[in-house]
Amino acid sequence: MARTLKSGSRTFDNKAGVRIKMTEFTSPKLTKSYFVVFVLAAALYAITCAPGSLFQDSGMFQYRIWHNDVEGGLGLALAHPLYHLIGMAAKSIPLGEYGYRINLISAICGAITVANIFLLIRFFVGGLIPAAVGALSLTLSWTFWQHCAIAEVYTLYTAIFSAELIFLFLCFKKQKVGWLYLLAFFNGLSISNHMWGILPLACYLVMIVVLLYRRNIRFGQILLMALPWTAGCAPYLYLIIRELIATGDFAGTIQSALVGGSYGSKVLNVALSTTIVKKNFMFFGLSFPTPNILLFFVGLFAVYKVIGFKTFANMLLAMMLIFFVFAFRYTVPDRYAFFIPFYCLVCVFIGVGCRVVLERFKNRYLPFAIVIGALLPVGVYAVVPIIAERMEFSLGTKRQIPYRNEYTYFLRPWQCGNDGPKLFAADALDSVEDNGVIIADGTTVYALWYAQQFAGLRRDVKIISKHGDYKNPIDFVTVETLDDLLAAEAVYVVTPQKRYCPEFILESGKYDFVKSGPVFRIKAISDTN
Repeated sequence: MARTLKSGSRTFDNKAGVRIKMTEFTSPKLTKSYFVVFVLAAALYAITCAPGSLFQDSGMFQYRIWHNDVEGGLGLALAHPLYHLIGMAAKSIPLGEYGYRINLISAICGAITVANIFLLIRFFVGGLIPAAVGALSLTLSWTFWQHCAIAEVYTLYTAIFSAELIFLFLCFKKQKVGWLYLLAFFNGLSISNHMWGILPLACYLVMIVVLLYRRNIRFGQILLMALPWTAGCAPYLYLIIRELIATGDFAGTIQSALVGGSYGSKVLNVALSTTIVKKNFMFFGLSFPTPNILLFFVGLFAVYKVIGFKTFANMLLAMMLIFFVFAFRYTVPDRYAFFIPFYCLVCVFIGVGCRVVLERFKNRYLPFAIVIGALLPVGVYAVVPIIAERMEFSLGTKRQIPYRNEYTYFLRPWQCGNDGPKLFAADALDSVEDNGVIIADGTTVYALWYAQQFAGLRRDVKIISKHGDYKNPIDFVTVETLDDLLAAEAVYVVTPQKRYCPEFILESGKYDFVKSGPVFRIKAISDTN
């Protein structure tokens, strides 16, 4: 029989001195409210989900899932095998077009996350309104909502991570080590989806060492936890072992597994600039543009009085700090997405703070004011892109992609009207000559492929790229082959800019670029003269 954990009382005092009983896990009302929250969040995200093909990584995920590509060719840390395995299972479900089905995975996982956060808050504060406010704050937060509407791996991670938090809490509440086995399995699953999972894993390991020192668990039980963890992590471990066998390079394989092929310096970055700091606070402000964010700080100060288990409260604080620091000093262009796990924990503390405020200030209008405050972000997201565009506020984007308004795309989380990739691809393919060649970058190549694969557009056009595991119909151009290819076919680039076009073409001084629709035809300067 599993050894029980020593635990605090099942009741606790909040700052107002009111004793609150914790909600029981098996309560029928709690189960019903959980599914209501899930259905409402799923409906919102399904309605606001992008309708089809997408640019950038989202387009790549759609491409990889269609071709059953579990690895991806960008380094093991960017493989995300669990996400792609789920996508392979979901792609045949007859619901809308293919791209929408893949985008819908994020919507469903986002709804699970919201429902899990709601359940977690209900467990230790008991009240419906605080749990609803915490869950609603996450539902409508800019970064989280945006990534519930496109094909991405982040909401699958948060769905698993939020389940880990529930199991961790139940371990202390029920005083049973058995919940840690579930926690271990789900943490392994999370790592199979995203390497974020190793951050809470570090906290779990410290906690287990403390429990072992206190003799709350036995060493044999810790060894047993490794079994479900390994089972959950199996898809990722398989890729690591396969890479190690294929290359024989242990150090290189481990580096690829931890930080990917080319992101090592960014993952380990410790330098901060004023620009990064300012933008990070802007990300936070845009995700929570509501006075309710003050409840987060109330929750921080009241956490030990509201949550009856000090160790669990310490774990929440430690994980939130680790996720915050990791994202804050990250330097990749889309680093705002790396705050998502931190935002999930912020919303837990918003729920805690809401409970404290409602108990301290007995005003019948206060709950309505807090709920209205939780809904306020929707109006903010409707007007912020318009204001930012009129002010010509710089978003830091390197280029303007045709058929994509950068302000509405980045600053408005719902993506239900995002048909830019479809329109761009159709126009680009229509603008090239018969049997032409388009040299595409990683942002646009998958939208072009999607138009050929699913809309049947201009399959005579050869689209080539060096991004990921894309299988080029002809060899990618080189210094030696470009002139011969230009003599035989019309050759185009999407953007004649560094990072989006082969550098040797830009630096040679031998070529000019003639606009043709949304793409540019490469012409030898001698020909244009």
